[in-house]
Amino acid sequence: MEIVTLTENAQDKINELCSKDGIDAVTLNMKGGGCAGFEYTWGTATNAELEEDEEIIDTGAGKLAIGQASIMFLIGTTIDYKNEVFGSMFDIQNPNAKSSCGCGVSVNFDMDKLDIPS
Repeated sequence: MEIVTLTENAQDKINELCSKDGIDAVTLNMKGGGCAGFEYTWGTATNAELEEDEEIIDTGAGKLAIGQASIMFLIGTTIDYKNEVFGSMFDIQNPNAKSSCGCGVSVNFDMDKLDIPS
């Protein structure tokens, strides 16, 4: 099972970002915080900065790297990239989210339903 599914638009955006000097991967992690309890954090990394235990998804001309501690929160997630009149963003549809904030960055989870590795 794929951890996340990337739409063609999301893959294209990751490839575009990775075409810039010094960027080999777009990173996605979860961290505690935000108004709903957890928040998605995006970043960029070089190949040398990638961790051995990160999940790497090849997008053709780039990579999406997901931190090991974030995988359980993201299983089954679909990521799209939307380019709209008043802004552009990665749109995350996470079936594990119990609730989310209107900003689209902050989510909460039912921890009893997550597949937490022992």
